[in-house]
Amino acid sequence: EVQLVESGGGLVQAGGSLRLSCAASGFTFDDYTIAWFRQAPGKEREGVSCVSTRDGSTYYTDSVKGRFTATSDNAKNTVYLQMNSLKPEDTAVYYCQSGTYYGVTNYHFRPDSDSWGQGTQVTVSS
Repeated sequence: EVQLVESGGGLVQAGGSLRLSCAASGFTFDDYTIAWFRQAPGKEREGVSCVSTRDGSTYYTDSVKGRFTATSDNAKNTVYLQMNSLKPEDTAVYYCQSGTYYGVTNYHFRPDSDSWGQGTQVTVSS
């Protein structure tokens, strides 16, 4: 059974940092693209970033470029999202999901499943 579990969220002041983790199980981890999504209250879920566990390539939506960094530790079957210079508008529940990146000029990611985990809450105070 494919399972992705998010953790690492919390409350932080604007300008602060957090590192999210996405622990994977149930599939061969070293040839997937794992993405981070987020959903703020009253808003649609949006793609944030993704990382290839095969070659480490990464993609980011414009609003987080230069502030967020996605990495993969294949030995631990875990993907991370390092979030620096956090802003109140980054407040959301963050989810991870496997899928396919197909963006050209803009960020686009198609998740493999429409089943989502619990996510992890990130709250940035001003």
